[in-house]
Amino acid sequence: MPDIQLDAFDRRILDQLQRNGRISNVELAKSVGLSPSPCLRRVRDLEDAGVIDRYAAILNQGSAGFSLSVFVQVTLERQVETALETFERVIAGRPEVMEAYLMTGDSDYLLRIVVPDVSDYEAFLKDHLTRIPGVASIKSSFALNRVKYETALPLQAD
Repeated sequence: MPDIQLDAFDRRILDQLQRNGRISNVELAKSVGLSPSPCLRRVRDLEDAGVIDRYAAILNQGSAGFSLSVFVQVTLERQVETALETFERVIAGRPEVMEAYLMTGDSDYLLRIVVPDVSDYEAFLKDHLTRIPGVASIKSSFALNRVKYETALPLQAD
């Protein structure tokens, strides 16, 4: 991936695309103050550089049938490379796991799980999470209400 320095136009392009990934190139160019050709070139450069990872629809979690969000702290028996790799490989293959972070502090991993209900989480916990070799402890916290959810990074245009 080539390195890329983001200028004010790039940040404005990225800001617009984060808010509406379906915007036409002509509309995008107009909104950022460029003509369509240089705007499209910049978008392609941002894609090639990996700044734009992908385009996706953002679904309403509850409307899609996933009313429960669970934050799970996982501690491993030992923090050796093989245990970390095993855990990460298994977690990467689980569709319920929306996010997974290797952490500092009291737990080794923090996971965000989405499932339709408590019984589905219980099945995930019993059938998958507790069966991963090397897991020492699991602490689950159920989200009552999502107060803020933002997918757009806070880009600052010059």
